[in-house]
Order: sequence, then structure tokens, then C-alpha cells
Amino acid sequence: MKRPWLPLSLALLAGCAQPERTAPAPPAVPVRDIGFLVFGDHGYHLDYLEAEDYEPPRTREQFIAAERRDWREDKRPPEEFRPPAMTQYRNGSWVAASGLAPVANAMRDWCDAWQCDFATMLGDNIYPNGATLGTDGRDDATRFETIFREPLGPLAELGADFRIYAALGNHDWKTSRAGAMAEVDYLTRTAPFYMDGIIYSVRPPAAQGAVELFVIDTTVLLGGQTVYEDALADDASELRPTRREDPDRWVIPKTRSERDMVAWLERSLAGSNARWKIVIGHHPLWSSAGSKYEQARVLRRLILPALCRYADAYLAGHDHTLELHYDDCSQALPRSTVAPLPAIVSGAAAKQRALNTAFMRHQLARYPELATDWASGLVWGFAHLTLSGDEATLRFVTTPDEGSGTTTLEHTARFKRRSGNAAVP
Repeated sequence: MKRPWLPLSLALLAGCAQPERTAPAPPAVPVRDIGFLVFGDHGYHLDYLEAEDYEPPRTREQFIAAERRDWREDKRPPEEFRPPAMTQYRNGSWVAASGLAPVANAMRDWCDAWQCDFATMLGDNIYPNGATLGTDGRDDATRFETIFREPLGPLAELGADFRIYAALGNHDWKTSRAGAMAEVDYLTRTAPFYMDGIIYSVRPPAAQGAVELFVIDTTVLLGGQTVYEDALADDASELRPTRREDPDRWVIPKTRSERDMVAWLERSLAGSNARWKIVIGHHPLWSSAGSKYEQARVLRRLILPALCRYADAYLAGHDHTLELHYDDCSQALPRSTVAPLPAIVSGAAAKQRALNTAFMRHQLARYPELATDWASGLVWGFAHLTLSGDEATLRFVTTPDEGSGTTTLEHTARFKRRSGNAAVP
């Protein structure tokens, strides 16, 4: 696949082959287009900051200086530095601003003009430590109301069948397994949210059977693997990793379904007759900030063969950016002739993270299977997908730092449905 060119100015803004399986024939094309929201990492709220975020109080200049130090430590080009959106906390300290309310308002307004049949919520739904069962002295019922119902509840006005299909992220697992399950319970029983455990598939009613979502828990999946910590050289190229990540014991797969997650995903995708098969996880396959690539490397080894054979797109958050990549599947399925897999990152629904343009250049040079179509950092925003027959239109939308909730269409891309068309030796 020819690599699209990634403009620098835009960036600054911001396994072995297996026998082919024959999936069931897809159903008829729906009578109308299907549209849905894609957003992740929305759960950053100033009512739930950690003390280190605001104590001791920092002036605006001190906040910017700390951000500049982090920028240098992350090996980003110094000349590209700019701070994230910022605001004053109740004690006067300057902190990173939250885009939770502005993005929620922007999505609601966007859906007045664009078809929104459902939404996908890509994890890190509660910062910083998920539901705590009161161990932080805070009531989870209030936390759920503040982070879920108040900002996102108005989306229910979009229709009786409108649902927000959710995955969990690493921050949702921070305190305990019981805390993560408390969040799952809330999202299971509280409309317009929807969960059916941490691993599930569902066909949104408004899509008339044409779309099936396959939700996996990538935190638990990676918890059962050896994952190394990221390390960059001074030029932002990847260093050979030496230190292993140490996952919390409660994210290590415990149940049969958790240990069987990869096999479940392949079986479920292969057996589905949905026209569009969309896989949802929290961790991305590819991203551009330079701090998630070791996790992505392991994730590609685990799930990319199944995605390349059967899926139409993979949606993730984790990096607080907006990005579209294509993986040509040549590493996952050698000698195959499948179409490239769209790998979408939409993790900018509350926090902002900068791209590392130096890392991006090294990543594109090192991995010929990767093509980066578009990426933007230090923004708040979301994505919107429209499915028309066998073509998808992906739109990335941002909302300004001043918090108005207005929308700007930043980038549009189109790709074809690829499931059912695999040619695997």
C-alpha cells in the first residue's frame, strides 16, 4: 500500500498464516446509512484529581515549566512545545483542563446535524483510579453521576434505541477488580450505557443487524503477557526494552473467558454474518505520541491476525490523540492479499497529549506495514463513522480549548468494508 504523506504542519497541530475460513454471507444492505460516535478517555474530571496534581499550588508559569520538562523527557522536538489546555483549580493552582463537558456538548450538537444511531466509549472512563468502592473517601454513586450521567446522559435524547457501548481501560482497573466490576455493573443497568461483561459482542438495534461490535478488554489481555516499558533514544527512536511492566495482580486473566479472549475474538468474527464487523479495545495497535508502542507491539501479535482476516476496523483510545492508521497486514498474515486494516485512535475526549513527530518519523521508517493517514495531538475531540453500504466515512471533529463545545471538522477519510473479502493462503 502506498504511504500517504503526513504533513508536518498537521502533525504540529496536533503470526503464521492459517487456512481461510468462509464467513456466512452478509445480510442485505440497510435501507439507510448508519452513523455512530467514537470517543475515548473521557473520564478526566477536576472533582477527582489526585493531590499531586494541585499540591503544592503552581502558578501558570510553573505549570508551563513542568509541562516543558515533561516534553523534553518524552524526547519531543523542543521547538514544537506548547502546553495543553489549562485552568485554575479551586485552590488557585494551575492544572490541565478537562474537555469532558465540552466534548460531550460537541457530540450532542454534532448529532443534531449528522446521523448518530449509537456511540462507542473506548475506556479510561473514570480517572484517575476507576471506581474505588470508597477507598479514596469518595462515593462511587456520585462519581458515576458526575462522570457518566451528567455529561453523556443527554445523548439518550437521540432515540429510544440509542446506546453507548463501553469498554474498560487501564485506569478503570487501577484500584481493584471489584472496582472495575462495580463500573461494569453500573454501565450494564444504566441507560443509555451498555455493557455485557468486559468481553462481549452486540448488534446495535438501530443498525438493523448490519453492524456487530466486538468488545475486548485489552488491559486484562495484556495483563497475561510479558510487556516491556517504552524507552526512547534522544532522537526519539525506539531503544531495546529492558524493564518489564509489572501489572496489578487483579488485571491478570482469572476466568476461562479472559484467558480465551483472543480465540473468542477470532471465533466470533469468523462466525458473524454482520455486514460490518467493528472491534473495540482500549489500547491502540499504532499511535504517535511515543509512549504506548511496547503495549501496541504485544497487542498486534495477539489480535492482528484475527482482525486482518475478519474485521473491518479497530477502534481504540489510550493515547489522548486523534489518529487514523492503516496496517497492511503483511506481518500478521504473510503472503496474504487482504485489504489494509483501518486502526482508529480516538482518545481525546477529556485529556490532551501531544504527538511526538520525531518518533512518528522513526516509526514510519521502521515499520513498512504501517501507513499513517492523519494524526493530531493537543486537542479535544472525537470521531464519527458513517457506514453507507460497503463504504465507511470517518470524520475527526475537535472542539476548542476555551470550552464552548462548538465543533470543527478536521479530517475526513473513506475506506471500504473488508470483511468477507479476505484472501489468505
